[in-house]
Amino acid sequence: MNALGYATFAAGITLAPVDASGAEPSREMALADERAVIRIADAIDRAVDAQDWKLARSYFADRVTADFSSLSGQPAANIASDDLIGAWAANLRGSKTSLHLRTNHQVTIDSDAATVSSNGYAWNRMEGNGDPLWEVWGTYEHHLTRSAGGWKVDGFTFRMTHERGNPWVKTTPGQ
Repeated sequence: MNALGYATFAAGITLAPVDASGAEPSREMALADERAVIRIADAIDRAVDAQDWKLARSYFADRVTADFSSLSGQPAANIASDDLIGAWAANLRGSKTSLHLRTNHQVTIDSDAATVSSNGYAWNRMEGNGDPLWEVWGTYEHHLTRSAGGWKVDGFTFRMTHERGNPWVKTTPGQ
């Protein structure tokens, strides 16, 4: 047997050789980076649904270019991440619950920049004015930059493809 071992993924698939000296080949690092940025995109959803705003904020750089124009009609803007999280916290609180799901991640990494594109579905639920549900489907794009503290989101776009349900639930903050 030669001096190479093999790194394995959780499913047991052989991914890339590991040098006996412990040096990571660039393919292994690329896979680790890809997994890290996907985890961040997914973790934002979990934090938002749990209304854990401090955790949600931890995934973002100090400023973010946010584009929700397909939902709000407002143009993309570069804003303080605290303001983005504050807006989410003001809308998704108390009696208003949410569920965000994402799938079909595609990742592009170029040195210290990454883009995660994915399909997404979200629903908001709140009693009080007819049908308690509002749902939306679309595509997400997260742009991340590697910093000393790890990968951070500095760009966030949602492009709606379909929505259904009570628009009151969409536009009314939870109590």
